[in-house]
Amino acid sequence: MHSVRIFGHFLRLPLVLLALLEGLIVALSFFGGTHLRFWLIGSSIPFGPGEFGFLMLLVGIVFVVAMASVGLYEASLREGLTGSAIRIALALLIGSIGMAAISFALPHFDVWRSVLASTVVIAFITTTLLRLGLYRLEPSIFQRRILIIGDTSVVDTLLAEKSRGLVIVGLVPLTEQAAQHEYEFPTLPHNAPLVHIATTADVNEILLSIKDRRGALPMEELLDCRMSGIPVLEPLDFFERELGMVKLDFLNPSWLVRASGFHQGYMTLLLKRIFDIAASAGLFLLTIPIMLLAALAIAVEDRFKHPVLYRQIRIGRDGNPFKVTKFRSMRVDAEADGKARWATKNDPRITRVGAFLRKTRIDELPQLVSVLKGEMSFVGPRPERPEFVGHLAVKHPYYAARLRVKPGLTGWAQLRYPYGNTEDDALRKLEYDLYYVKNHSTFLDLLILVQTVEVVLFGKGAM
Repeated sequence: MHSVRIFGHFLRLPLVLLALLEGLIVALSFFGGTHLRFWLIGSSIPFGPGEFGFLMLLVGIVFVVAMASVGLYEASLREGLTGSAIRIALALLIGSIGMAAISFALPHFDVWRSVLASTVVIAFITTTLLRLGLYRLEPSIFQRRILIIGDTSVVDTLLAEKSRGLVIVGLVPLTEQAAQHEYEFPTLPHNAPLVHIATTADVNEILLSIKDRRGALPMEELLDCRMSGIPVLEPLDFFERELGMVKLDFLNPSWLVRASGFHQGYMTLLLKRIFDIAASAGLFLLTIPIMLLAALAIAVEDRFKHPVLYRQIRIGRDGNPFKVTKFRSMRVDAEADGKARWATKNDPRITRVGAFLRKTRIDELPQLVSVLKGEMSFVGPRPERPEFVGHLAVKHPYYAARLRVKPGLTGWAQLRYPYGNTEDDALRKLEYDLYYVKNHSTFLDLLILVQTVEVVLFGKGAM
């Protein structure tokens, strides 16, 4: 991959070409939308060729700037096609607002709402199809070429997570043990300046991977790489950006103090609450027939002897307990001895109707009442039982950090990690919960909700 330098900033040439191509697509979409509008009303376009050409160029520039503003031309874009589609829709909305503002300021270049609407629809479809084709036919455009310096302490995590678009081009070992690794990527001897090794290997970033750094890192060479436009990343920063997790193995209090994030903006919280109220009320009304059928199925299976709902204490925001209500999916004697247990795969306590309800997430629908009451949100960490929270908070000092936000019906950890039934699983999910707590935003919530549809339709992660 080659880079170009624009105004002192290095940009990857394929992404620059993609921006130009998508700008052309938006301009042509405006061309088509304008001709369609005036053809339907039987009138001619009120612009001369020069004016119309300038307007097409302006529309293309405005929308490409909007797409760049939401990160569509970053090599680190991790969400894949789903995330790209959301970002494209958001960018088109921003671009439309920008064009409306320009039309207001320059009445001579007025853009009709019908033309803008058709431009947005055409551009969304064509741009999304273009991205789909690129993801399948030319995925290297969105790949990051990483050079690891140090040891192999980060490699197993990278390979286990199967990070999207990540290519490890090699390892420059700083220890004898690292030089003997058996991974597929090569060992690159430190027989030349690091900046020369990095540029020769055409890497996009350098990842530091060494725990004992006392005198081990070639700081001058790393500074030379950084000053040459090659980012040098710490493991925690890299895992957060690349894998959407805060890796506990490398976590320390000083990083949490210095790191960005953990914003609790009033506008974000207000929008989140408004959405929670509107969506939970609407979904509750829409799913009343489903819930009635679920209640009837549970009652029939138990011959109308036992309740169809169960209530259980869970821990909410700031450690406050609340009662959660769900459809009962286990036998009434599931915890007859009073001892809390994790649900397991093929758990014999789960009833036949309960297995279906869990698979389809119908058992979660009564929790919409908790969302309406403000005890939960649509998106957030999974609400856990006080027995588990107390034990895990003692075992790991960062576990309580997930209680800084409201628990949710769905969440980043539920999407990124399969259903866990052990303490180790809980700590692995904590890595994703910490990422959400640190980076939660309206866009991230929207991304999680869209991806949850896939979970519900295909039963991913359910037990």
